[in-house]
Amino acid sequence: MKYYSILDVSPTTNEWIPEYLSATNNLVKKYGGKYIVRTPDHIQLEGNREKVTLRIILEWPSKKAAQDFMSDPDYIPHLQARTKGSISNHYLVKGNDDFAQ
Repeated sequence: MKYYSILDVSPTTNEWIPEYLSATNNLVKKYGGKYIVRTPDHIQLEGNREKVTLRIILEWPSKKAAQDFMSDPDYIPHLQARTKGSISNHYLVKGNDDFAQ
């Protein structure tokens, strides 16, 4: 079953971004992940949330792959840099429609 990481990221500093991108591109591939969306080009159609700078969606082959990526020792320092240098929310979503008829 595929899973999707859905992130909204608003950098508070850009210092971490070049190294983060360089390292995580390879780590995502290592775990079978694939970037579907990485863009600042989005509009909010509903709700009253604060403006978010970036929307990111990754596809994972499984929940385990996503979790293994998140706990990879090579990723941890980059996760810490992103967390320190941005306001981020990350959701892991199972790729199915529980309400399909």
